[in-house]
Amino acid sequence: MKLLLRRSQRQGMLGKVIFSLEVRATLADQERENIRKYKLGDAVLYERKPLKEGGNEYQQLGNALMYRLLNLTISVNDLANGKTIECKDILEMLAAEAQVKEAAQNFKQILEAAAHFDGEEVLELA
Repeated sequence: MKLLLRRSQRQGMLGKVIFSLEVRATLADQERENIRKYKLGDAVLYERKPLKEGGNEYQQLGNALMYRLLNLTISVNDLANGKTIECKDILEMLAAEAQVKEAAQNFKQILEAAAHFDGEEVLELA
């Protein structure tokens, strides 16, 4: 598995800069087969939940609408097919990038474990 991260920026409608991070994994055929075989496609690799519950019912309704707009989830399928994450500032983009890298590394370990079922692996320990 290889992970592609592409950073970009653009001007928003109000002149504010919007930062984008495109993430996509290049997977070998066997890795794709293991994703299908073990039904890993919907597994969540990264999730951003910016809003907290609370307030009156009007605030809760507004929060629910904003939650849908601002919530970000990256699944295995998103990583395999590619997904763009838009962030309000560079710090948020870098944090998302770090989370995606860590999640992709963990997912790589899962794929390696899946590749060794019905077989054995010999490790030399120091």
